Amino acid sequence: MQKLILAVVLAAFGMSASAQILNAQAYPTRTVTMNVPFAAGGPTDTIARVVAQRMSTSLGQSIIIENVTGADGTIGVGRVARAAPDGYLLSIGQWSTHVLNGAAYALPYDLLKDFEPVALLSTNPLVIVTYKGVPATNLKELIDWLKANPERAAMGVGSMAHRVSGVYFQNLTGTRFTLVPYRGAAPAMQDMMAGQIQLMFDQAATSLPLVRAGSTRPYAVTAATRLAAAPDLPTVDEAGLPGFHIAVWTALWAPRATPKPIIDRLNAAVVEAVADPAVRKRLTEELGQDIPTPAQQTPEALYAYQKAEIEKWWPLIKSANIRPE
Repeated sequence: MQKLILAVVLAAFGMSASAQILNAQAYPTRTVTMNVPFAAGGPTDTIARVVAQRMSTSLGQSIIIENVTGADGTIGVGRVARAAPDGYLLSIGQWSTHVLNGAAYALPYDLLKDFEPVALLSTNPLVIVTYKGVPATNLKELIDWLKANPERAAMGVGSMAHRVSGVYFQNLTGTRFTLVPYRGAAPAMQDMMAGQIQLMFDQAATSLPLVRAGSTRPYAVTAATRLAAAPDLPTVDEAGLPGFHIAVWTALWAPRATPKPIIDRLNAAVVEAVADPAVRKRLTEELGQDIPTPAQQTPEALYAYQKAEIEKWWPLIKSANIRPE
């Protein structure tokens, strides 16, 4: 009898495994949802929509964007961590959601263990911008103005990336200003243009269009080299704040235990999407993104990069006692 029960269990397990393999091979058979843990219109949302539209062509199914905001992106990311590992709910996140938040929040999920990496999409530095009414005309003058007006200026914080960069900047320059929390970069930027807050350190994806339109005042990019999309903008090294280098990268993950054939299918769709000339032009020329090399686009490369970033930034966040507000 025990042998019979064992045989039935093994047969059932074999049928279940076979069904999972067949389902993975047929993937996707319906609409895929891509969770963006920030407000619509922000940089992560913008990049997601550009890439998802092209991925849907490769996958043969529509990809819809789902914006679930709150708690620096932890709510949206947590939703994907709890999702079925079938490839129909994905997490598009970045440096703050999948690295920085782990050091500042007591997360109910593990950033490395509870997700399957799919691919690195793009990377770019921040752009230091202010409300046009701020009197400083260059970065040195901005630092001097902030020092002369401690706690009178306010910086918009739509993610942990903003918070960490703001605290890092204050520590390096000896300035003090208020960090004002928002549900995403887009509403923070809107308030800055209206003069409700004075400055932001934001991704080029949302900063550059406003800079080109003359809606904000730019000072520098947080990189050692100038942006190809904005060659007239100096680097922080050139502008007088050497070493203030911050790169915000965007990537795609699936829930833990998502079958490898599904991960491979999604990875291939990402690689094909960012290789498309029209997509590359939007990402690089319009949004100021850098496209990773093919070697950097594998799931294994994303895992190694994410792990290295955690090892780099967590000690800094914890030593500075950076906490969400």
